[in-house]
Amino acid sequence: MLENIRIVLVNTSHTGNIGSAARAMKTMGLSQLVLVDPITAPDGKSSALAAGAGDVLANAKTVSTLAEAVADCGLVIGTSARSRTLSWPMLEPRGCGEKLISEVSKYPVALVFGRENNGLSNDELQQCHFHVCIPANPDYSSLNLAAAVQTLCYEVRMAFLNLSRGQYPENNPEDTDYPLSEDLEGFYSHLEQTLIKTNFIIAKHPGMVMAKLRRLYNRARPETAELNILRGILASVDKYIKNKD
Repeated sequence: MLENIRIVLVNTSHTGNIGSAARAMKTMGLSQLVLVDPITAPDGKSSALAAGAGDVLANAKTVSTLAEAVADCGLVIGTSARSRTLSWPMLEPRGCGEKLISEVSKYPVALVFGRENNGLSNDELQQCHFHVCIPANPDYSSLNLAAAVQTLCYEVRMAFLNLSRGQYPENNPEDTDYPLSEDLEGFYSHLEQTLIKTNFIIAKHPGMVMAKLRRLYNRARPETAELNILRGILASVDKYIKNKD
């Protein structure tokens, strides 16, 4: 189960943090590390700080974009320490661990960490189903990347152990079939193109429409069958517009 949980580090600038994150992961039984466009590839400093977690570091996958990193994931949770223009469904660290464990038996799930200096961008956060914030000391809430990875991986492990012991049966794996991230991105792209065709969105001045629609659908979290219905509706609108022309 833990092997299907993906830790994603986006645009990491300090190679030592990559190694420290790998070590934090291995202490909690996690092994799947994905690096999105790191400033510098893992090096000797990464290996030194990984200590006994060199295998996690050596097997880390490097990709160009967050979309590529989570394309086959059915649940994506992004870390965020800042208030944003648009609020998003939020989880506490404990709830984050339980949510990941409750769905990981069905498909890969991902926990995404942003840049050391300014975290994840708004566009990246909008690719996540939920956001999680560690409730640190408000007078000094700065967390090192590896410390944040350690904290949330600990919650994942505790949720895994509690489920294994049957301590919270209400959080057993869900039966709901949710679409993968790449399927959702395909829907959002289709939705935007259809709204442009109907002039609901002006291509040169799109505003915040798609961001707000992403929030709406992420909050509703449509099931796979429901997403297929929505795609069918868009296809029927596209057909009508084509025939009308």
